[in-house]
Amino acid sequence: MEHTTLSLREQYEAFKTENPKVRIRDAAKQLGVSEADLVAAGERNVALKPEFENILKEISTLGYVMALTRNDHAVHERKGIYTKATFNGHVGLVVNPDIDLRLFMNAWHFGFAVHEGERQSLQFFDQDGEAVHKIYLTEQSDVPAYEALVTKYTADVQGAPLATNAVDKTVEEAPDSEIDVASFQQAWLDLKDTHEFFGMLRKFGVARHQAMRLAPEGHAMEISVPSLKRILEGASERDLDIMVFIGSRGCIQIHTGKTKKLLQTGPWFNVLDPEFNMHLREDAITSVWLVKKPTEDGIVTSLEVFDKDGNIIVQFFGKRKPRIPEREDWRQVVADYAVAI
Repeated sequence: MEHTTLSLREQYEAFKTENPKVRIRDAAKQLGVSEADLVAAGERNVALKPEFENILKEISTLGYVMALTRNDHAVHERKGIYTKATFNGHVGLVVNPDIDLRLFMNAWHFGFAVHEGERQSLQFFDQDGEAVHKIYLTEQSDVPAYEALVTKYTADVQGAPLATNAVDKTVEEAPDSEIDVASFQQAWLDLKDTHEFFGMLRKFGVARHQAMRLAPEGHAMEISVPSLKRILEGASERDLDIMVFIGSRGCIQIHTGKTKKLLQTGPWFNVLDPEFNMHLREDAITSVWLVKKPTEDGIVTSLEVFDKDGNIIVQFFGKRKPRIPEREDWRQVVADYAVAI
């Protein structure tokens, strides 16, 4: 059945009436459309010009906001003030202690100013209509600045059907026999910076989950899924500052700081702190790896969490900065609670 904007709007309103607690991402799947299609069908929502880099450079004018980035199995919400985004080609950065983002602009295709009841936000979507990043106003945000930004970047045409296209997100994994494992392992041992890791994977044609299996001895150990939560609980109990990385195709969002209020709600393991919320779907986790990467500052220890398709869901590190060795208290809590399998 082809959805017109009007019929889709009516379908979504009927769906919300019957399913008031279902989030828009899940509603879209049940209705057989994309989330962006549902947002575009919203009567009060405004399509934005695809000038996303310029918009991001002006988000700082909105003041204190909430940044949200998610994938299928994890949600990252961080409150703070954006500093001005900077770009090098299609890659952008927003870097400050509150809002810390890595932006991949080739995955930003649609943008909207969204009104959900009293909530106002800017929402951005990939070409398949899946959300890449959202920015919500808070009670402390500058509403006139938001309205001025929306007016400035309102698209000339409103209500046009979205030209969405499917995105192939399958993780291609070459047979191990085709990988130069010895050279790959040596390259791993020769790493000088954690940021070199992704380039190393591309150089050798190794998928990230595959890399865990092919890692040099002692540098990647699979641990039990329950021990992940125990490590995070231990970090909370010991008042550690950690780093939480959650990404979409278009954005990786990073929290650096404490994670104090932990709460289990059904399959979701949550951090519910004033400035930072995380929602992690535990039943979607297929494997957790304790990973060690050499750097010029010594070994950096991370927890890397994967789903059944080999997609990374979330990464955890101890708080660290370049030229400063990793904190021993992070290494200790990992050692205390990581259970190898």
